[in-house]
Amino acid sequence: MKIGIICAADTELEPFFKHMKNCTVTERAMLQIYECTINDICVTACFSGVCKVNAAIAAQILIDCFHVQCIINSGTCGGMTRDLEIFDTVISTEAAYHDVSKDILTEFHPWMSSVYFPADRKLLELCAKAVSDCKTKHRIVFGRMVTGEAFITDGMREGINQDFSPLSVDMETGSIAHVCYVNKIPFVSIRTITDTPDHGGSEQFELNCEKAAELAKDITLLLIDRIRQEGWA
Repeated sequence: MKIGIICAADTELEPFFKHMKNCTVTERAMLQIYECTINDICVTACFSGVCKVNAAIAAQILIDCFHVQCIINSGTCGGMTRDLEIFDTVISTEAAYHDVSKDILTEFHPWMSSVYFPADRKLLELCAKAVSDCKTKHRIVFGRMVTGEAFITDGMREGINQDFSPLSVDMETGSIAHVCYVNKIPFVSIRTITDTPDHGGSEQFELNCEKAAELAKDITLLLIDRIRQEGWA
């Protein structure tokens, strides 16, 4: 199994560096691609840059040029429900765009039956096993993520919650899920909350990003170890 890891920002990928062995770096489309082993599994990792298009470019490059067999999106997110707190982690069961007209995906390519890109069932099963090994004091939950090209303000939150009822929001998950969907590549996203409805704003993101990225990394590594243990391919 060759695993792809995509992080939106360098601060989200940086926690993985100390776990990488036999690392080589290649440049594609202005992205630094890290080929390495983590827990004796072949991993190809990069930070894509923020936004949907950048994330989609990175995902397609990992699939076409580096032949990854699944992709894990690891990083940070904003919490959309008051049930979750800063440093809780959301694992995607499905993802959608909150800023794309719904019929774009259902009436045109890729002619989906709904607007939601499902996470891979086997990866979710392995995530559940990995979470059972996790010793974090923070919550880890499974649920819906939404993606759009904006930092969420209070004025936007109510409409998104009414339309999608998501646990979290970010700027990349949906587009990586989209690329994996059309390429038939297993995908899951693991993101830790930096800001919430009660503690919102870009300053909260900046304050909590480093620790949140580290927590998401820890869970991602547990998943990779589960993939290795079960010999999943």
